Amino acid sequence: MGYWQEKVVVVTGGSTGLGRAMAQGFAANGAHVVIAARTFDDLQATAAEIRRQYGAPGREVLPVACDVTKAEDVERLFAETLARFGRLDVLVNNAGRSARGQAIDTTPEEFQQLWELNFLGAVRCTRAAIKHLLAAGGHLINLGSLSAKSASRYLGAYPVSKHALAAYTQQLRLELAPHGLHVMLVCPGPVVLQDRDENRYEAQSAGLPESARKPGGGVKLGAIKATDFVRQLLRACEKRAPELVYPRRARLLFILSQISPKLGDWLLRRWT
Repeated sequence: MGYWQEKVVVVTGGSTGLGRAMAQGFAANGAHVVIAARTFDDLQATAAEIRRQYGAPGREVLPVACDVTKAEDVERLFAETLARFGRLDVLVNNAGRSARGQAIDTTPEEFQQLWELNFLGAVRCTRAAIKHLLAAGGHLINLGSLSAKSASRYLGAYPVSKHALAAYTQQLRLELAPHGLHVMLVCPGPVVLQDRDENRYEAQSAGLPESARKPGGGVKLGAIKATDFVRQLLRACEKRAPELVYPRRARLLFILSQISPKLGDWLLRRWT
């Protein structure tokens, strides 16, 4: 029996994009998957697709409409998960979105919106799930990005929200690892996704350099295949790694930025 067989996995933001790719990866390896997102029609379509591709006797996909910025929705998500499966082995805090804009032009209200979704959404879900994850000796996976490690230009409030998530993940790792919980921060570069709207930042990028419209704000890294990323994610999780940065060569930038902020800024200008 494989490592993920019969495990119960909750993926927030699981109806589209990277969340859907991760849900598919867990299901393909034998897990029961709960996908959560705000739009129920998208959830139903994704659940049907996963069942069609990876369905097997006894394996289930449960779609739950949930807005992670609302405490009552989060409580209901885990209540329905426990009612159906009686356990929880993995939580993937993936719900979130990016942004575009110069930091100085980003309003406090825009910072608050991304803070609520990208950071506090993960805090709400983690707190609601934690006792069940601890009971299972399971996995808590927080989806950061390369921006969780090093801020870049023209991404508005996004890097701030992801830096906070990185710090929260480290705190949880230090506090909860002794109790048997695996906590991992995942920082992927731009991932190729079939259902992603590549023009979604067109309006926000008005007046900014052309690179701001591109994935990752124009970071000069080769696009990552979703299947490759998910394979690396599952492997890192099985090894209970504390962190996954993908592609790995991005780590060099982060190391150099810590040693020399001046050099780090120079490299960021060249790489984005």
